[in-house]
Amino acid sequence: MNDQDHARPSAPSSGAERSPDLTDLDPAVRGRLATERIVWLCTLRRNGSPHVTPVWFVFVRGTWWIGADRASVKLRNIENDPRVSLALEGGEAPVVAEGRARIWHVPPGAVATPDAEPAPEAASAPSTAAAAPSDLAVPAPVPSDVVAAFLAKYDWDVTATPPSASGRSGRVLFEVPVDRWLLAGTAQ
Repeated sequence: MNDQDHARPSAPSSGAERSPDLTDLDPAVRGRLATERIVWLCTLRRNGSPHVTPVWFVFVRGTWWIGADRASVKLRNIENDPRVSLALEGGEAPVVAEGRARIWHVPPGAVATPDAEPAPEAASAPSTAAAAPSDLAVPAPVPSDVVAAFLAKYDWDVTATPPSASGRSGRVLFEVPVDRWLLAGTAQ
């Protein structure tokens, strides 16, 4: 059984528009997703105000993957409301996407445990199709292609658990399938 055969967390779609196949994206956009080192991640605080931070990312199988510390504001925000926006730097050929982040808890030993329940906002979001059932309580290995992509791009093992002074030591991965491309390489 390979890493892609393991159950992954699922969440309902946020609407009618779904991510286009990667082959539908302009080759220049695909190139930027593969090589750019920073994406701006926008999460929502409890009061609804935006929290924007630059983060390292990889784009694997049409999905954004972002690593963070368990003590991060990003994690607290996503636990409360999984809706996020992502924007690559540079205004000449903007790349902006929206999605709903899924949280993978990464304990030592290269195993990720996806959250069992979507955040309240995700559970109440309108959906055109029901989410596929899955047993999210079973730990799933961090997909090997995601680990390899972070190692190749940043020389960073996303499964390594950093020490934390906060008491919330550990790492999380955000998996963000694209619900909608707002801009894909062309200013409007």
